[in-house]
Amino acid sequence: MNYKYSWAILIIVFIALVYASSFVDYRLDLTAEKRFSINTSTKQLFNQVDDVIKVQVFLTGDLPADYKKLSLATKDFLEELKQVSNNKIEISFEKPGDDLTDDTAKAMLYDSLAHLGVVFERSEVSEKSNEKETNQLIIPSALVTYKDKRPIAVDLRSSKKIYKQYNVVNDIPQEDVEATRNAAEALLEFKFASAINKLTRTVVPVIAYTVGNGEPIDRTVNDLGESLRTEYRLGIFDLKAAYPDASKVDVLLIVKPTTPFSDEDKLKLDQYVMNGGKIIWCIDKLHAELDSLMRSKSEYTAYDRGLNIDDILFKYGVRINGDLLQDLNCSKLPLVIGYNPDKSPRMQRVPWPYYPLLAGVNNNPISKNLDKVLPIFPSSIDTVKAEGINKTILLASDSNSRVLGSPALVSANSVKTEEDFRSFTRSYVPVVVLLEGKFKSLFANRLTTNVTDSVEKATGKPFQSRGSRDSKQIVMADADIVTNAVTQTNGPLSMGELPFENYRFANREFLLNCIDYLVSNNGIFETRNKEFTLRLLDKKKVAAERTEWQLVNIVAPIAMLILIGLFLQWQRKRKYAL
Repeated sequence: MNYKYSWAILIIVFIALVYASSFVDYRLDLTAEKRFSINTSTKQLFNQVDDVIKVQVFLTGDLPADYKKLSLATKDFLEELKQVSNNKIEISFEKPGDDLTDDTAKAMLYDSLAHLGVVFERSEVSEKSNEKETNQLIIPSALVTYKDKRPIAVDLRSSKKIYKQYNVVNDIPQEDVEATRNAAEALLEFKFASAINKLTRTVVPVIAYTVGNGEPIDRTVNDLGESLRTEYRLGIFDLKAAYPDASKVDVLLIVKPTTPFSDEDKLKLDQYVMNGGKIIWCIDKLHAELDSLMRSKSEYTAYDRGLNIDDILFKYGVRINGDLLQDLNCSKLPLVIGYNPDKSPRMQRVPWPYYPLLAGVNNNPISKNLDKVLPIFPSSIDTVKAEGINKTILLASDSNSRVLGSPALVSANSVKTEEDFRSFTRSYVPVVVLLEGKFKSLFANRLTTNVTDSVEKATGKPFQSRGSRDSKQIVMADADIVTNAVTQTNGPLSMGELPFENYRFANREFLLNCIDYLVSNNGIFETRNKEFTLRLLDKKKVAAERTEWQLVNIVAPIAMLILIGLFLQWQRKRKYAL
């Protein structure tokens, strides 16, 4: 430092270091939940990418604070993804239609984007501090494009709404907006990685909708078909006609069968599973329909459909009980509660415990960060001992549940007295279970040589008494999770949407997650397990101590710098006074 040109040398060295650092790309993620780290499976996606992937983000402009934070998080993630992909991603933030002055052209553009899956949201925000009220159209979506393939829309929002603590009987739930947006940030990697994977994959999984046992093929499965058709090869498989081939069909969907399964039907399904096939069972064990209640105008008894599949499900590790599940945390149903003077019916939406709201009870990637799922007259499900099979509860009821044993009485007023309320004593009753492992055949040591020979002749493979490789199955004790209502005015609704409710639960997202999990083998699904810890300031304390913290953060540092300067000046004068 005593050298004449020491400061000039230090400046030159500093500039050289800054310039050299521009050639070094390294980031250290010190967050506890690895918020800024990209999963290895996501990085490996770009090994099969031979062209630029274009990402258009529509969440931009003058946004409310919570959406602004989500927009910035999306930008940070995409910039990081661009780096790990060696610049194979082209990013743009734009508001579609801003350059259009014709309202008709803008409406047509929005309609075409909506058909691709882009979501639109009307935001009404009131700020008490400055009495500002805003009403604007927000597009919390992104569009991912690759080559000439159909673009995939990414909903940047979380499908899970997080609510503040409330009493399910007396309180109206209030959404915790910050926590909901935080959950959306945690899902950004999974959503974009999943979209890129579907655009760049060379093999499209095959999903077969099984018929032959009274499964619906009408408009009640319209949303199911439309949701799967855009992302998978969807077809219909007649179980009565042939054996399903696990090498050609990735997943079998069995939705709401109404007639009994024969032993031959079960043998076909059993051998499909033994050869690595995967099945989603969507079963209504009891016949319980709202139409039956409306026709009876009072109450009716739900009865067993007699599907004859208890033995095969029991062998695989689950039992669907012959009961109806109720919970106080439930959806509402419009019912006639009286008549007006002009004899027109008076309607009121009343809580309907037969429609309990379901949620994940553990950190499994299928139901994590999902909104509530709506079943209709679900049953409970139990897991039973099955050697080598791992069982995971995907969806369960809330903490105020009860089950009505068969024969279960369905009544418009099933909760009448205080004693009825006290009977909701069960918690987290399972409704959907995931089974994983090497399954044992229901027909092991039960078939004659002639039957086993016929199996080999029909399938080209010998009869398997135990699974040749790991397989997966998902069993739902309610088929209406994946069906949709149909109205005379609007036609088929979405999965998880009730007439007159004007709200869509996460049934569709849950089904797509189930399919993705069963067919995925690249590790992308693990990114759904990301969880960001929300570290928020106490808003009431911030408002009460606003002036104090402004002094600490603004005035105190300036005052400290002035004091240090005065001290150094005093010390200098003292040193050179003589």
